[in-house]
Amino acid sequence: MCGIAGIVGEAGGVHSATIHRMCQAMVHRGPDDEGIFVEEGAGLGMRRLSIIDLAGGHQPIFNEDRTIWIVFNGEIYNFQELRQELEGRGHHFCSHCDTEAIVHLYEDFGAECVHKLRGMFAFAIYDRPRRRLLLARDRLGIKPLHYALHRNQLLFASEMKSILAVAPELAEPDSAALLQYFYFGYIPDPSTAFSSIKKLEPGHLLEFENGEVRLRKYWDLPQYACHSPASEEECLEELEHRLEEAVRIRLIADVPLGAMLSGGTDSSMVVALMARASAGPVKTFSIGFKQADFNEADYARLVAQKFHTDHHELILEPNVLETVEVLTQSMEEPFGDSSMLPTYYISCLARKHVTVALSGDGGDEAFAGYERYWVHLHHRAHDWIPQWAGRIYRKYIHPWIPNGMPGRSMAYSISLPWNERYTEGVSLHPFQRQMGLLAPEFLASQTHKDPLQSFRDILERAPAQDPLSRVLYLDSKTYLPGDILTKVDRMSMLTSLEARVPILDHKFLEWVTALTPEWKMRNGEPKYIFRKLAERVGVPREVLYRKKQGFALPLVHWMREELKDLILTVLLEPRTLQRGYLNPRGVKRLLDEHFEARRDHSARIWRLLVFELWHRNFLEKMSSVGMIANSYQAASVSGEKG
Repeated sequence: MCGIAGIVGEAGGVHSATIHRMCQAMVHRGPDDEGIFVEEGAGLGMRRLSIIDLAGGHQPIFNEDRTIWIVFNGEIYNFQELRQELEGRGHHFCSHCDTEAIVHLYEDFGAECVHKLRGMFAFAIYDRPRRRLLLARDRLGIKPLHYALHRNQLLFASEMKSILAVAPELAEPDSAALLQYFYFGYIPDPSTAFSSIKKLEPGHLLEFENGEVRLRKYWDLPQYACHSPASEEECLEELEHRLEEAVRIRLIADVPLGAMLSGGTDSSMVVALMARASAGPVKTFSIGFKQADFNEADYARLVAQKFHTDHHELILEPNVLETVEVLTQSMEEPFGDSSMLPTYYISCLARKHVTVALSGDGGDEAFAGYERYWVHLHHRAHDWIPQWAGRIYRKYIHPWIPNGMPGRSMAYSISLPWNERYTEGVSLHPFQRQMGLLAPEFLASQTHKDPLQSFRDILERAPAQDPLSRVLYLDSKTYLPGDILTKVDRMSMLTSLEARVPILDHKFLEWVTALTPEWKMRNGEPKYIFRKLAERVGVPREVLYRKKQGFALPLVHWMREELKDLILTVLLEPRTLQRGYLNPRGVKRLLDEHFEARRDHSARIWRLLVFELWHRNFLEKMSSVGMIANSYQAASVSGEKG
């Protein structure tokens, strides 16, 4: 596990000091080691968090004749089998790490080598004879990879900080991407907060050769709902076998390993299967809060007791103001999921004891665990309304219904076609319609870029026919990589902890995807077969059959207490409102309703607060650096040549 970075371009245009600066910007991702390769217009760098082959896994790694070089972030769980196959074909290995297998696979299969990899990864291979760079990102987007084409060079890195460290002039905001942030609370791939920097999408390759960038998809989720086991017992047996294997292969490590245990179904299932596969007690980690309605520590404790884990628990009284300040300084782009706070706290706790931790992320998108899926299917009952009638209602009737009238928003939602109903339901759009939170001028500048259209397009091309499968596909392509996996990667790596996600093993997920909808949601019950399996492996029923909380935290309490002064000061300051993104009247109404306890707007207020703090703590600092970028770079190059 590490952070990778590099530059490929014109001969003589890359210097080791430049690659070193890129690596230094993400030391937290790899505190154990740094490696750099620079030659003939190409530079690769890495920061290493040692997990496998502690002594021999130094990167960059090369092939036998040093014509192929690689930097790699992630873990390949089938590398031992690949090594045997490659040695049988005459390849020679000089280390015991998984990275070297990729180099030799590339020699034999070129870019198609990705099809043989089972794991999470982002890597860069430089092919010296062809002067070609290959970038690849894993199928689900567990590990990040960013790139920018700038001055005839391709810059890439695990984090945008590394690119901006050597090209601060690229810190030019992308207003369309920022509108997506306001709508969704994250910026979906391939966009970033900066117009010149992109994310390599999950399941994609990038080849850079002769100054030209070529992108292509190498994997996608297969056809949904094409397989129904003959019986529940058959389904359970196959599900158990496949998930057990996915967990077992993720227990390979030469460092201490444990699990994040939230007290929910998914993490409890992972811990149960870890306990079955481990010779000794599994180390588990959970956090809780003093507010009883947000404290899941009791459920995590039940699971820990059931499976006899070495359990570590921390009931938090966090300094929320300090944490928010720290995290917004580390953010490369605004990120509005407040569960990043407990993810950060549990990562800090786990890192005191282990270097690797398994998590249960991905279960909701695989097995239909979110309440919104049931709500969406329930609202499908209204699809008898003709679309022309819905258009007439929205254009001529809805504007005359007073704000605040009960059922006003519901009526608007019901009038929409099903695909628009779901996409707007996962966005800020209903609140923008009600309150006008965003400045009219900002919205007017984006009239040709409807942030919801890309989501509707994904729904239309989903490899599925039934509505549940189509929205599961949408969330797996947007919310999962853009929010869930981004949160887990950033918060864990900020503490130098590697997180592994067995439910997102691509072989396991391909089988789950094919299951027909009734195995995932039955009679309104989410995660039907997954919960049945959890019962089967011994997870306590009290954990499985309770109201879903997610990774909950007492945000509503904090916002009305510890964070109240910060919120009111920051969001109502002229400095904030004069940026041109927010409508002062809409923001004031939102805050009034929340602090007068008429409605809980915690999630929306958090989204606006994080945006402004990101603007101050990250973007403004980058902009000030960018103003002196040319002179700084000129001085650096002069020093390197000397």
